[in-house]
Amino acid sequence: MNHNYHDCIRACLECLEACNICFDKCLSEDHLNMMADCIRLDRECAEICSFAAQSMQRNSPFAAQICQLCAEICEACGNECKKHEHDHCQRCAEACFKCAEMCRSMAS
Repeated sequence: MNHNYHDCIRACLECLEACNICFDKCLSEDHLNMMADCIRLDRECAEICSFAAQSMQRNSPFAAQICQLCAEICEACGNECKKHEHDHCQRCAEACFKCAEMCRSMAS
């Protein structure tokens, strides 16, 4: 594994955790229909973060492209989460934006 991947992998795993927590807590919120986009993006983001971390861990020749896609999805998820005032959404947005930044750096 490329040692430069370490910080990016950590950011992906932290984002994965934040998205899973946000997803679970959103399901318990009142007005669930208002949380639908957040819930969907939490799932998309968690999946791509997991995939990106795995691709870096195995030194995939496609890691840069996967990280670029991960950055785009993290950005979308962060933008959706920041629309909601819930603490779990705000924490998720922060993790998403950090991961997006790390993945963009890794992809370039």
